[in-house]
Amino acid sequence: MMMYLISVILASIFIIPFAIKTLSPYLWLDILYLKDLLRILVTFVSRRRRRPFFFVLDRFLEQTAAHPDKSFIVFENEHFSYSYTDRRSNKTANALLSQPGYKAGDTVALFMGNEPAFMFTWLALAKLGSPVALLNHNIRTKSLLHCFNCCKATVLIAASELKAAVEDVLPTLTEQGVTVLLMTKHCDTPGIESFSDKVDEASDSPLPRSIRSHITFKSPAVYIYTSGTTGLPKAAVVNQNRLLTALAVLASNGVTSSDVIYLNLPLYHTAGFILGFIGSIETGSTIILKRKFSASQFWDDCRKHSVTVVQYIGEVMRYLCSTPKRENDKDHKVKLAIGNGIRAEVWKEFLNRFGNIEVREFYASTEGNVGFVNYVGKIGAIGRVNFFYQKLFPFTLIKYDTERDEPIRDDNGLCVEAPKGETGLLVSKITDIAPFVGYAQNEEQTERKKLRNVLKKGDLYFNSGDLMRIDNDNFIYFQDRVGDTFRWKGENVATNEVSDILTISDGLKEANVYGVQVPGNEGRIGMAAVTMKEGTQFDGSRIFNHVVSYLPLYARPRFIRIQNAVEVTGTFKQMKVKLVEESFDPGRIQDPLYILDNEEKSYIPLTAQVYSSIISGNIKL
Repeated sequence: MMMYLISVILASIFIIPFAIKTLSPYLWLDILYLKDLLRILVTFVSRRRRRPFFFVLDRFLEQTAAHPDKSFIVFENEHFSYSYTDRRSNKTANALLSQPGYKAGDTVALFMGNEPAFMFTWLALAKLGSPVALLNHNIRTKSLLHCFNCCKATVLIAASELKAAVEDVLPTLTEQGVTVLLMTKHCDTPGIESFSDKVDEASDSPLPRSIRSHITFKSPAVYIYTSGTTGLPKAAVVNQNRLLTALAVLASNGVTSSDVIYLNLPLYHTAGFILGFIGSIETGSTIILKRKFSASQFWDDCRKHSVTVVQYIGEVMRYLCSTPKRENDKDHKVKLAIGNGIRAEVWKEFLNRFGNIEVREFYASTEGNVGFVNYVGKIGAIGRVNFFYQKLFPFTLIKYDTERDEPIRDDNGLCVEAPKGETGLLVSKITDIAPFVGYAQNEEQTERKKLRNVLKKGDLYFNSGDLMRIDNDNFIYFQDRVGDTFRWKGENVATNEVSDILTISDGLKEANVYGVQVPGNEGRIGMAAVTMKEGTQFDGSRIFNHVVSYLPLYARPRFIRIQNAVEVTGTFKQMKVKLVEESFDPGRIQDPLYILDNEEKSYIPLTAQVYSSIISGNIKL
C-alpha cells in the first residue's frame, strides 16, 4: 500500500506540471509577471514613504554616487559619465538661477531635439523644482505659441538650430515678458540671450535640497503634448507621482545596469522621454542617444556600441524590415525590443530576419491610467490580462457605436460590456491607484476623456478612445481608434482639432477630417471632406499656406474632398465610416478630389493616374 501511495505521489509530481502546461500554458509566465508587479509595487510604496520625498532626481543621484565614472550618455562618439552629467546639470541650474527672469519653481519650456543638453537641462530643472514643458521641435508659429502658453511657462530654452523658429514668435514672447535662452555661446538677436556660455562659466556646486522643498507627489513634473502636435495639442500633466511610477518601465522588463539602451525616438515624446531616459535612470544603464531614427544606421550603431535593448514604434520595425537584406543581419547583441504599434506580419518578419530578439509589445498612453504588457510574446497582442491585474486597475471593454461615435447604453443608461472575442472601447476606472490628472489649462478636453455611469450610476472611467478585443486566452489586441483620432508617422492626430484649424481658413465652411489607409504604410493618412462658403471657390494655394502655417507635416490633410454638404447623424455628429471606406479613390468618388503637393505648394487635382501611382507605391507619402 505504501509503495502504491509513493508511486501515485511521484506520478503526480511529474504529471501535474504537464497538465497545468496543457490546460493553462501561460500560468507560469502569469505568476512571474505578477511577482514582478508585486516587486514594483513594494518598491514604489517604500519610496513613497521616504522622507524627505523621493523623486526621479533622487534615483539619478543614487546612481551617480554608485558608479560616477560609468557612461550615462553616448552621443556622436562622445561619452558623458553619470558624474559629468550631474556636474553639467548643476552648472545649468546655477546659470539659470542667475537669470533675472527666472526663479526656482517656475515652469520652463524646453524646445530642443535629441542631444545631451536636453537631458542635462531637464535634470537641472528637476534640481530647481521646475516643471518642464517638452515642446515638439517640429512645431512652428501658432502651434509653438499655443504649446508654450498652455503650460504657463515663463522661460523658453531652445536649441541653437531652432533660432529661426524662435525668432518667428519672438514678438509675442517679448510682449508676454518671457525670458528666451538659446543654447549657443553668442546671439545677436535682441530679446534672445545666449545660454551655453553662461552654463560654461557657472559653478558646478550642487543645489541645496531646500530649493525644491515645495515639490510634492502631486506637483507637475513634465508636460508632454498629446494628439500628435496637430494644430491644438493638449499638454498632458505628468506629475511627480506618475513619473516615479514610470521609473520601473525598463526594469520591469528585465533591463539591468549592464544593458545598453539605443534611444533614437524623440525625447519630447513619452516613448523617448519616459521609456528611454527615465527608465534608464532606474536601471543605471548606458544610453546611446541618436538625433533621430535612421534605418540605414540602426544595426551598425547597435554593433558599434554593443546595444542590448532597442525601442520601437510600429513604423520603426517596418522601416528596418524594408532595408536591403545583409549577411550580418543577425550579427548583433540586441536581446530585447520594447515598444508599441508593431503589426503581426512585421513582427514575424522582424524575428525571422534579425534573430531571436524578445519583443515586448506594450500599450499605454501619456495621460491614460491603464496599460498592458505582452510579457508572453504572443505575436499580434498588445498585452495579457488577468484577474489580479484587473482588481488593481479596474478596466473593461464596452460596446461602441462607430456610426454614432458613442458608447452603447442599456435602458438604465449604463454602458454594455463587450463579451470576449468582440471589439469594445477600452475604459479604465479612475481611482487613487489609477488616477487621471488631465490636461493643463484645458478643462474641456480633460472632461471629454471622462466617462460617467459606465457599469453603475455615479462611477467614473477614463475613456481611452481605443477599440480593443480580448480573446479566450485573455490576450488583448488593439483594433482601431475611435472616430476623433488616428495615427500617422508615429503621431496621434486628433481630427476635431484639425477640423477646427481648417474651418478658420478663408473659404471653408465645414471640415470633416478622418484617416485613410494607404497600402505599404502604417497607420492612416489625413483626409478632409469639406464644404465651401457660399460664393467662394476652392483655392489650393491658399489652403496649402494655411495648413503649413498651423500644422506640422504629419498632421496636414494629404487629401481634400469637396462636398456639397457634410453628412451628419441624427444627433448632428459628422459621419466618417462611409468616407473612410471610399478613401481617396477617384473611381469611387464623384466629388472633386485634391492632393497636397509640396513642390507646387498647393492642393492640386487628384487624377486617376496619380491615385494609381500612390497605390502601386511609386509615389511615397
